Amino acid sequence: MDDASLVRAAVLGDDAAFAAIVDRHGPSMFRFARRMLADDDDAGEAVQDAFISAWKNIESFQGLSSLRTWLFSLTHRRAADIRRRRRPTPTDDEILAGRTVDALADPSRVVLEHDLLAALQTTLTSLPWRQRAVWVLREIEELSYDELAEALSMSPDAVRGQLYRARRHVADRMEAWR
Repeated sequence: MDDASLVRAAVLGDDAAFAAIVDRHGPSMFRFARRMLADDDDAGEAVQDAFISAWKNIESFQGLSSLRTWLFSLTHRRAADIRRRRRPTPTDDEILAGRTVDALADPSRVVLEHDLLAALQTTLTSLPWRQRAVWVLREIEELSYDELAEALSMSPDAVRGQLYRARRHVADRMEAWR
């Protein structure tokens, strides 16, 4: 079933349809929240809160944007709420990790990739909140500019400006890795 059919069924109280929405969109929402909050527990809480809000308000979803965009918007708001409630804490987990390492891989290449990902994570963490959100949703989750504007309650021009600054910051900070 497509998203529109799942939403219509969920509005009618179909738990299985909403479960399908969770299965389809939950992983990308979690990746986004984890990259924004740098903590798996906080990311899980943000996604859970977003889905609770989606379930309670599914009838208000009008389809003016894609379901995916609406869910990212809810996740972004919940992540921002969690960020405001909590003090920043240093993180030592690799947010961009999650790949398996080939046992036969060249050890120096594995170390180099690890260091590159660590440098990228440090760079992303240093971005201002909105720039990081725009960068992650565009570069990793591949949302369009219009979807970004909808999800983050910004104008498309503001999205372009934030993305430009984020890309410039990342390029400057990652210059040594070129």
